[in-house]
This record gives sequence, C-alpha cells and structure tokens, in this order.
Amino acid sequence: MTAQMVLTIGSDALTLLLMIAMPVLGVVMAVGLLVSIFQAVTQIHEATLAFVPKLIAAMLVFAVAGPWMITTLVDYIRRTIESIPSVIG
Repeated sequence: MTAQMVLTIGSDALTLLLMIAMPVLGVVMAVGLLVSIFQAVTQIHEATLAFVPKLIAAMLVFAVAGPWMITTLVDYIRRTIESIPSVIG
C-alpha cells in the first residue's frame, strides 16, 4: 500500500462525506435562515421556534434523500472491501 493509495482512499471518503451531508446541511441552514428572518421581523425570540422547523426539515430530507444516501454509502463500502485484496497484495 503506497502513500498515494492512502491519500486516494481518504480523499474519496471525504468527498463522499460532503456529498452525503450537503442535502441535510443545506436545507437545515436555509430553514434556519428563514426562521431567523421571521424572528427578527416579528421580534419573537422563542428557542423552540428555531429548533422545531429545523428538526422537521432534517427529517423530511432524510425521508426523501435517505435511500440515495444509503445506496451511495453501501456502494462505497462495497468497493472499499472489494479492493482490500489488491491493496494488500
């Protein structure tokens, strides 16, 4: 196993991590921004008003994009496990 192989595996893992996390993080960030603007306009500063919509948005994203996320992770893990003999030998 060379240093280049290790860097490639690490780079692929980080890229996959970002690709899978982006839908959830993007939607939750957008919902948080909208709730913050709503709170600033109405001057309502309730902590649950910021938390509950983000939680609901994250659950909806997981419901919609969850199968894609799982499939992508399983494919990556399968490729990684299948490449073990070529990496060792």
